[in-house]
Amino acid sequence: MATQTPDSPATAPAARDAERTRSEILAVARREFADKGFAGARVDEIAAKTRTTKRMIYYYFGGKESLYIAVLEQAYTGIRALEQQVDVEHLDPAEAIRQLAALTFDHHESHPDFIRLVSIENIHHARHIARSDILAGLANPALDALTRILDRGRATGRFRRDVEPIDVHMMISAFCVFRTANRYTFNAIFKWDMLDPDRRDHYRTMIGDIVLEYLTASR
Repeated sequence: MATQTPDSPATAPAARDAERTRSEILAVARREFADKGFAGARVDEIAAKTRTTKRMIYYYFGGKESLYIAVLEQAYTGIRALEQQVDVEHLDPAEAIRQLAALTFDHHESHPDFIRLVSIENIHHARHIARSDILAGLANPALDALTRILDRGRATGRFRRDVEPIDVHMMISAFCVFRTANRYTFNAIFKWDMLDPDRRDHYRTMIGDIVLEYLTASR
């Protein structure tokens, strides 16, 4: 009998099925962890909402904590991949900043589960993220792109020189995370829905204005 290699046609469907199963588990687990937190989510419930079993979840991911870390890795990889798709190298520096701010704005608005996962992980003092082998360096390309944008803006004399790329990243993230994470409490206190579609364009422009106002302010 001929030996089947990993690339042979006979093994390809099995590999695709395994990848589909893994993706389905991650999608369900992401919702469960985002809704119930790390402590509240149950592997039994995740298995019940997929076409697999608890045993198979442990086979693919090794345990609840490893599954949670995989969910966090997928969530952060998503936004980092989007950032790398934006071709900001050939844009005017100010427009490049606006593009990156708008990208973060759109992503966080359309992925409230990402915001909840980040909030949950902060409750745990980021101890799960610290165990990831890939998350520590995942933001480096985004910060490198910001560095190049700031350097180009400084070269033209438009951007101030005392701003770090991490400062800009923090400003954009703070605005976009607050708008989504605090939507309900903000509305309960001020009767103002920050995710009201009628105000969306205003806020999307506003975050770019805020960052550029800071970058171009004299000191």
